[in-house]
Amino acid sequence: MPVAEAGVRVTLLVLPCGRVTRLAHHRTVTTPSGPVLPLRRNRDFLLLWSGTAVSNLGSNCSNVAYPLLVLMLTGSAAQAGLTGFVALLPQLLFQLPAGAVADSWNRKTVMIWCDALRTLALGSLVVALLAGHLTLGQILCVGFVEGTLTVCHRIAAAAAVPNLVHPAQLTLALSRNEARTRGAAMVGQPLGGALFGVARMLPFLVDTASYVVSIVTLVLIKGDFQAARAASPRRPSAVLRDIREGVEWLWRQPFLRMATLLVAGSNLMFQALVLAVIVLSESADSSASAIGVMFGIAAAGGMLGSLAAPALTKRLSLRSVVVGANWVWAVLVPLTAVSGDPIVIGAVYALLCFVGPVWNVAISAYQLALTPDAIRGRVLGASSLISYGAIPLGSLLGGLFLDWFGARPTVAALTVWMVALSVTATVSRGVRQAPEPVAAGAR
Repeated sequence: MPVAEAGVRVTLLVLPCGRVTRLAHHRTVTTPSGPVLPLRRNRDFLLLWSGTAVSNLGSNCSNVAYPLLVLMLTGSAAQAGLTGFVALLPQLLFQLPAGAVADSWNRKTVMIWCDALRTLALGSLVVALLAGHLTLGQILCVGFVEGTLTVCHRIAAAAAVPNLVHPAQLTLALSRNEARTRGAAMVGQPLGGALFGVARMLPFLVDTASYVVSIVTLVLIKGDFQAARAASPRRPSAVLRDIREGVEWLWRQPFLRMATLLVAGSNLMFQALVLAVIVLSESADSSASAIGVMFGIAAAGGMLGSLAAPALTKRLSLRSVVVGANWVWAVLVPLTAVSGDPIVIGAVYALLCFVGPVWNVAISAYQLALTPDAIRGRVLGASSLISYGAIPLGSLLGGLFLDWFGARPTVAALTVWMVALSVTATVSRGVRQAPEPVAAGAR
């Protein structure tokens, strides 16, 4: 279940409560015997890690450039919010089908096709910018297509990781992935702002090239991205049944159900907050490069959080992670409006971003260790539908609030929202009954 504070992603767990039918044929990954190969010598994991790192770097460049481009073309925060809404709408529409695709098709092939089509989509944006014929309509179309393909790629990649590493190394692998995500944001966001200041098409050109690099690394991976499947034709009714199976597996857990809703609420808040801090910075006459640096500082906080996550997750219960994260965010959100200086905002945002990786590593490791490989994609799709589905709404509502009330009143409203979520987390019976984490690799 994902939390999106300027690139922060959180994936929810699945708990083994209740009985799920039709799962007898599912095979989980068994722990290999013999010595465990260190991650630094795991060729397949390193290829996946490095290709995704380059792709994430490019995506962070273009993510910063999108709102800047729309604001430059239209001068409207509402239009920028609409662009974010359209680009993120696939998070609401396609999570469940993407999960079914990741479980039914070859995950590696799915990822390669997604990267290839994203290359074409971003490339069309570069061509239009060079030709001087870019329109808001094309930006919306490219954003929607790229967002759809990103959903499919992300779920397939997340479901594949446990098949490429030893079960005992899953937590470490996820913390490495967190560090990769934060590092790409720390470098990519200021780079995107700087490139946009040089030429508007450069951030999108870098993103286009990054997808090509990702394709090459995926082709070079030799390991299997999933357990063996029995080949069978997929009818529409069977696909719908498969999707329902993942939703049922996820939704029967009281703790998981409440945690999913809490993260959906915080994702809505963070997506609106991203727009608010951009508007705050621009109102203080900050340049595109300065705004990129602001998000780079924030990403540095996420990087530190990812490095600290393995140690912190050993000391914190799942309930402490859920309740504590919400209250930390509730306290820090209003501080983003204290100053329009992007350095000050970036410092506060860095503290916000420190928390996300702790949640990511603790809870996603628990989820991936417990979910059978055969339904892993569908479970990820079900949790992501709710948590990621709130992101486009946050972008749309954030843009409207900013146009109607301005940046600081919007931040005040987001603070009230975050406090309400924190109180809910504190008093929720489902959160109070949170299970203790199980070591990665437990089955």
